[in-house]
Amino acid sequence: MKIHPTAIVSDNVRLDEGVEIGPYSIIESDVTIGKNTIIGPHTVIDRYTRIGEGCHIFQFCSIGAPPQDLKFRGEKTGVVIGNFNTIREYVSIHRGTTADTGTTVMGDHNLLMAYVHIAHNCKLGNHVIIANSTGLAGHVDIEDYAIVSPLSGVHQFCRVGAHAMVGGASAVVKDIPPYTMANGNRASLFGLNLIGLQRRGFSERSIAALKHAYRIIFRSDLLLEEALEKARTDVEDCPEVRHFIQFIETSKRSICR
Repeated sequence: MKIHPTAIVSDNVRLDEGVEIGPYSIIESDVTIGKNTIIGPHTVIDRYTRIGEGCHIFQFCSIGAPPQDLKFRGEKTGVVIGNFNTIREYVSIHRGTTADTGTTVMGDHNLLMAYVHIAHNCKLGNHVIIANSTGLAGHVDIEDYAIVSPLSGVHQFCRVGAHAMVGGASAVVKDIPPYTMANGNRASLFGLNLIGLQRRGFSERSIAALKHAYRIIFRSDLLLEEALEKARTDVEDCPEVRHFIQFIETSKRSICR
């Protein structure tokens, strides 16, 4: 381990082999940091935070601070961060409230660019990119491989589906279905994220099925329930179409159209 002499590391902290802690950083008690993770200068890791291996947290970050929720009364809640994540300058990630899971969670291989804010009880999957100066309000769910572009805001309890892309300076107030593109204030859909799907190796068959389902659900005159049923029966079955339909069916905030 390489701990700079100006860093403050509290008792009851578990640091695995290869951890580096930069100058003037503060690690509070009851924190676990996995092997080969790098904590940059002037970073604060609050209590009840778990960070996996191979992460790089840059300078001036705040991880695990109490949530900005007036109902919070100091309960023991936390932040769990997976492996091989990159968290750039001035990112803030707040710990959960007891409203549901009690935890703010981030998976593996994610990139949070500078000035991103992740509020309480958010859940990020794997290979997610959140670009500069974007804010996720509480209880937001971002699925695998989603991209949220700079200067965007995501409303509480919204979901962004897998492989979706949200354009810059967007205000997301409804759920963004997987495999789609959305942009604007308020955000609206602009079709499938075809370039992203091709880059990630989706088969032509799956992309064609998603196109068919998208046309039925979003470009027909059918009511949503009718369109979902027609897509279920008329579109060639594949995992991507099943996830696309299920995501829309389970939306609680309604779907961005």
